[in-house]
Amino acid sequence: MNKVDNSQKLANKPIFPLLVSLSIPGIIGMLVQALYNVIDSIYIGQFSKDALSALSLAFPYQMILISIAVGTGVGTTSLISRSLGEGNDVKANKTAENALLLTLIYGAIVAIVGGSFSGNLIRIFVDNPNLIEMGSEYIRIIFIGSISMFLPIIGNSILRGEGNTFYPMLALILGAVINIILDPFLIYGLWIFPEMGIKGAAYATVIARLISGSFVLFMLFNADNKIEFNLKYFKPDVKILKGIYIVGLPAMFMQMLASVMIAGANKIVGQFSPNAIAVVGIFFRLQAFIFMPVFGLNQGYVPIVGYNYGHKNPERVKKAIKIGLITGFSITTMGFLLFQFLPVQLITMFNDNEELIEIGSRALKIISITFPLVGLQIVGVGTFQAIGRGLPSLIVSFLRQIIILLPTMYLLGEIFGLEAVWFAFPISETISFLLLGFWLYKVLKKELYKLSS
Repeated sequence: MNKVDNSQKLANKPIFPLLVSLSIPGIIGMLVQALYNVIDSIYIGQFSKDALSALSLAFPYQMILISIAVGTGVGTTSLISRSLGEGNDVKANKTAENALLLTLIYGAIVAIVGGSFSGNLIRIFVDNPNLIEMGSEYIRIIFIGSISMFLPIIGNSILRGEGNTFYPMLALILGAVINIILDPFLIYGLWIFPEMGIKGAAYATVIARLISGSFVLFMLFNADNKIEFNLKYFKPDVKILKGIYIVGLPAMFMQMLASVMIAGANKIVGQFSPNAIAVVGIFFRLQAFIFMPVFGLNQGYVPIVGYNYGHKNPERVKKAIKIGLITGFSITTMGFLLFQFLPVQLITMFNDNEELIEIGSRALKIISITFPLVGLQIVGVGTFQAIGRGLPSLIVSFLRQIIILLPTMYLLGEIFGLEAVWFAFPISETISFLLLGFWLYKVLKKELYKLSS
């Protein structure tokens, strides 16, 4: 791959073909990743219904690790793409090197701290000894092997910053396929492997992600990329770190809000039934299968908008935003139809418990009512990130997931019971969509006017 090809494409290639070429690898990779999450839960659900509930209890902590990696990665992608758009290759290289240094630091801290307190963390949400034991076993392994979570996500973000989405797609597919293959062997004890249950799922995740991350490192240092590494820059640079986290911190906190929201949802529904906890876990894994393709779309969309914003080309920015919004809306509308017409079949994939199916199928139909709006929100968030504005997205996400969603869930549950709890999701999505849309319109009107003048 020629080192200038990606920058030339971001500046000159027609927007729709460019978005397709850059996003398709990300969409495929994210779909495979989401498919892994679903299959992983299916294996666990078939092994034990309690193990499925334990997995749901551990999921918020896993989301915290992902949030750290995604936040750092989003800031890295945005800063690299804007730096390249401005013609500042040295700054882009320093950004990539600082991002890899952060990967090592985070991995070490989480392994030491998280691995020591896994049991206490699960006890926060439940007092069932069996669920505590299984949940803490799973998350302890994930914490100790957390470098495997950080490396592929942050490494892929470096590649995406220069408009390279093909290698990240391969890395995601590689990790997901290996994980899917390892799961039945380590969970059920097939062939020469002992039966490890939920611990087997954790080991499979760590091993697969380590292999995926190793592939990303190889591509970063050996492929013909725009980014070039120099060992003398592998030291903290305050200006670069500030540039990464101006966008990355809001994105990180947005992801962390999701983990707080899931933990809170587990706590609220857990008072009604352990099966309701399992439903929360099932929903968020199935939801990822719908929303991940839009995040994959953003992997191509953010560099296009960011580069042309830095390159002061408002017409290409406006066209990219329009096409991105239409595409995101279309993807999540298909998810809405799937959840509305096949809820029983979706829940039955995980476990055939009658109560689980009854609670879960109703929940899926209610929660998915506003899925079409979510596609627009995800692309809207990507737009803020692309132009270096992370704060609006953080504020809207905090309002949606914490200020509106959790209190509404609690009140509806207290007044009307479990079934009413699920209506809190479409209520919060509608309010946050209106706020985000208004804010984005005001910001873009101002920024695009500045680019045109």
